[in-house]
Amino acid sequence: MLLGQGGMGQVWTAYDRRLDRRVAVKLLRPDRVAGPGGPGDAVDELRRRFVRECRVTAQVDHRGLVTVHDAGSDGDDLYLVMSHVGGADLADHLAEHDPYPWPWAVCVAAQLCAVLSAVHAVPIVHRDLKPRNVMVRPDGSVTVLDLGVAAVLDTDTTRLTHTGSPIGSPAYMAPEQAMGGAVGPYTDLYALGVLLHELLIGSVPFAGSTALGVLHRHLYESPVPVRQVRPEVPEALEALVLRLLAKDPQARPADAQEVYQALVPLLPHPGAGPAPAGGPMDPTRPFLRPHAPWPDRADHPGGTAAAPVVPVPLPRPAETAGQAGRPDVAAAVDEVKRLLDQGRITQAVDILGAILPAAAAEHGERSAVVRSLRKQYAATLMDDGQYRRALPELRRLADEYAAESGPLALRQSLQFRYEAAQCLEQLGEAAAALYEYRTLLPYFEQYAAADPTQPLDIRRRTGHLLLSLGDRPAAHDILVRLLHDAERVHGPHHPFTDDIRRTLHWLGRVHG
Repeated sequence: MLLGQGGMGQVWTAYDRRLDRRVAVKLLRPDRVAGPGGPGDAVDELRRRFVRECRVTAQVDHRGLVTVHDAGSDGDDLYLVMSHVGGADLADHLAEHDPYPWPWAVCVAAQLCAVLSAVHAVPIVHRDLKPRNVMVRPDGSVTVLDLGVAAVLDTDTTRLTHTGSPIGSPAYMAPEQAMGGAVGPYTDLYALGVLLHELLIGSVPFAGSTALGVLHRHLYESPVPVRQVRPEVPEALEALVLRLLAKDPQARPADAQEVYQALVPLLPHPGAGPAPAGGPMDPTRPFLRPHAPWPDRADHPGGTAAAPVVPVPLPRPAETAGQAGRPDVAAAVDEVKRLLDQGRITQAVDILGAILPAAAAEHGERSAVVRSLRKQYAATLMDDGQYRRALPELRRLADEYAAESGPLALRQSLQFRYEAAQCLEQLGEAAAALYEYRTLLPYFEQYAAADPTQPLDIRRRTGHLLLSLGDRPAAHDILVRLLHDAERVHGPHHPFTDDIRRTLHWLGRVHG
C-alpha cells in the first residue's frame, strides 16, 4: 500500500515474510536528482552516498528514531527498509487539534531535542526536519523519519537540484542552508524553531507563493512573536522560539541540549493532573506517565502479550591471536582489507582501533607499521562518518609529520590538517573550520602547479562556510573569483564549475 510520495520517491507499506512483520519501504529515484539523462557518474555517486548515509544513520540508537532494517538498490531504485511506525504524522496531528495546546508543543519539542542531541553527537545533520517527517505514536511519543536521506540529496558540492531549486523544504529552511552555505546542528535548530512556531500559531513564520519568496523572507524578515497571536503562551517559550529563528547561527542556542534545558521548566511533572486518555495521541503522556504501558494496562490493545524477543548470537570475530595470546597484527590487517572490500566499514574501524595498541607495543609507537595503521584508521573513520573520532587521529598525524623535515613530510602534514578541517566542517564547527581553511590555502596554492584542484576545493568550502556564518558579501566575492579560476582549470561545463555558477545565480536571485 502506498503511504505517500514526493518529487524524489515514494513510501510503501510492505511485509517482511522472513520475520512476519509489517515494514515501511522508501524508494528513491537517483535520476530525479541528477536530472533526466543526467551524467551516470552523478547517479552512481548518489547511490554510493545513499548506502554510506544509511550506514552512518544506522549507528544512531535512540527510541525517537525510526529503525532502519536494510538499504540498497534494486534496478533504478534506491530502497530503505524501516520499521513501520503507527500513529499520525505531526502535520495531521496539528490539523486535528487546532489550536494545538502549548504544553503539547513543549512536549513535542522536548522529545525532538532528545533525538537531535543523539543525532548531532554522531555527527549527523537531519537537514529536513518538518512536521511531515515527525510521527506521533499512539502513546504520545514522537519518532523522527528520513534521517540521512536529506543528507544524500544535499551533497557537499550540489546544494540545488538540476532545476535550480533548493533541496529541502523552503518553509523550514535555515538562511545558511538556503544560501548554499555549510550546514550544522544549528541548521536543525532553526528548523525546530519553525516547527515550534507552527505548532503554537498554526502556521509557519514565513510563507509565500513561491519558494524564492519564502527563502527571501527567511533571510530578511523577522518572525511574528507567538504571544501576539496567542497571549497565553509563556514568555519564556516565545523567547526560545525567537532565539531558534535567529538569522545568525551563532545567535541561536548552542545545541539541542540547551534548548531542552530551556523547555524543562515548562514540561508537565510526572503524575501532575489526570492521566491522558487512551484514545487521542497526547504528547504529554510520556512526561505525565513515564514508562507506563499503553493503554493503561499490562496487555496490548488486542489483549495478547508481546512475544518475547530471543537474542540472536553474534558471529564470532575472525581469529587474530598469535602466539602466547598476542594479537596477530598482520592477520588483523588482512581482515580489515577483507571487510573494506565487502563494504563493512564499521567492523573494519573496530578492528583497527583495537589492534593499534598491540601494534604500538610490538613495533613501536613511531614505527612505519603503526603510522600506516593510523592512516588507515583515520581514513576509515572519515569514510564511516565518525568525524569526532577521526579528528584527534588526523591532528596527531599532522603533528608527527610537521615535526619531521623535508617537503614530503610538510605536504603530508598539510594534507592531514586539511582532512581535520573537513571534520570540523562536518561537526558544525564552522568558525574553526573556516580558520583552518584560510590558514592552509596559501600552502596549497604553492603546489597548485602540480595539483590545482585542492586549492579550488578549499576556496569553495571557504565560500560555503562564509554563507553559513551569514557573511554573504565575502562569500559572493570568493565565489565570483573562484568561478573564473574553475572555468580556466576545469572548463565551463565541469560539474564543479556548474555548482559554483548555480550557487552564484541563486545568491544573486535572492539578493534581488
